[in-house]
Amino acid sequence: MDALLNLLEENALATHETLAAQLNTTPDEIRKHIKQLEKDRVILAYKAIVDDERAKRTHVKAVIEVRITPEREGGFDRLAHRIAQYREVQSCFLMSGGFDLLVFIEGNTLQEVAGFISEKLSTLPGVLSTATHFNLKTYKQQGVLRQKPETEQRLQISP
Repeated sequence: MDALLNLLEENALATHETLAAQLNTTPDEIRKHIKQLEKDRVILAYKAIVDDERAKRTHVKAVIEVRITPEREGGFDRLAHRIAQYREVQSCFLMSGGFDLLVFIEGNTLQEVAGFISEKLSTLPGVLSTATHFNLKTYKQQGVLRQKPETEQRLQISP
């Protein structure tokens, strides 16, 4: 039922009745299937996408490129899981290319984020280097545009 997952990704608040109507099944079948997907950890969480500016929240967000040394018989996994455990870490991905991990972090202040990088992340055995990029402005987040596009206005032509 990949179609159910697609619908839930578009709108996790859709009722079982709405989903059942869209998928030509019953609300009970939808309910059972969602419970099974949650039990199997196919569905990991339901989260709201919040516009921090409109909510008047002043979080500092950064993306960190991390180069690490793979461990024998563990590869990148053990250290990546350790990094992912920190509360500041929002997402952590193994990547191809010039660095190994891409880590998304969030803190209340610039000093908090800098402290995490210099005191926790960079000092871990196996971390070779980091490169930090701070989020200055968000235009689109998880497939959702943050602002409605402005209508293009042309200058009037005068003779």
